[in-house]
Amino acid sequence: MSTATQTQLGTSLLDRIGNTPLLRLDRLTSHLPNIQLLGKAEWSNPGGSVKDRAASAIVLAAQREGKLTPGKTLLDATSGNTGIAYAMLGSAMNFPVVLCMPSNVSPERKNILAAYGANVIWTDPADGSDGAIRKARELAAAEPEKYFYADQYGNENNWLAHYHGTANEIWQQTEGRITHFVAGLGTSGTFMGTTRRLRELNPSIQCISMQPNSPFNGLEGLKHMATAIVPPIYDPTLADRNIDMPTERAYLMAKRLGKTQGLLVGVSAAAAVAASLDIAEAEARANREAVIVTILPDSADKYLSERYWTEKTEGE
Repeated sequence: MSTATQTQLGTSLLDRIGNTPLLRLDRLTSHLPNIQLLGKAEWSNPGGSVKDRAASAIVLAAQREGKLTPGKTLLDATSGNTGIAYAMLGSAMNFPVVLCMPSNVSPERKNILAAYGANVIWTDPADGSDGAIRKARELAAAEPEKYFYADQYGNENNWLAHYHGTANEIWQQTEGRITHFVAGLGTSGTFMGTTRRLRELNPSIQCISMQPNSPFNGLEGLKHMATAIVPPIYDPTLADRNIDMPTERAYLMAKRLGKTQGLLVGVSAAAAVAASLDIAEAEARANREAVIVTILPDSADKYLSERYWTEKTEGE
């Protein structure tokens, strides 16, 4: 077999990003007539999360524009999943990666990053993701010639990945029947990009954001916008409304999905499902039909060491 023929066989890492399944969560809505609740299983991406989409879009644009050239190091702040995506891409595409990350992220995340060979600068857990952002900005300012500062919170390619990808997939998978879209707010890229495109396809689709209900919460990866460094790509006027989510409700939903749906999801995914179920129940009370789609950013694989799986949660 010739070398040319060999290179055409198989699937590249980048080709595996996107086109994730849309799962029916029927047991959650079995008591609600004319309601469909669907979750987009983003752990099907090769890096295990929705962040593969934004990270790959940021990297490819940076290479096209001459910002991430041989000899430069990709630098960014992350709470975990985007960092894993960068590390995976850096390993596959041969560029070094430096990540700033709170030191209290789960052991699973630390092990994955070590396996990919990323260089991680740990920041004070009390400062959360904002502390990691400040550290990354400091490093980028000190050595601009060394780093391509990817700045996922301010990079337009973050939300554009979802505008071009996630939204169109949802539209096709629901055959245009989607009535409500729900997503959590971290960098806000998933919500911003998907909402903008869905609104073009059908302006009547309700787009609802979800965020933690307090600055001190256990919803890893999500931001309490009122008290956090607000991502430059975030536009609060896009959401039809916002749902504030208590951590305990998300924990309860994570356990419920495991025990009744056969789905082990991360806590941000569980929070999104809990918010979506609120909407489902409201639509059913109003005697309306609804097709509600939410994003399940990742599976529980990176959180199984967390205590909430085995400890009793308030409300159980």
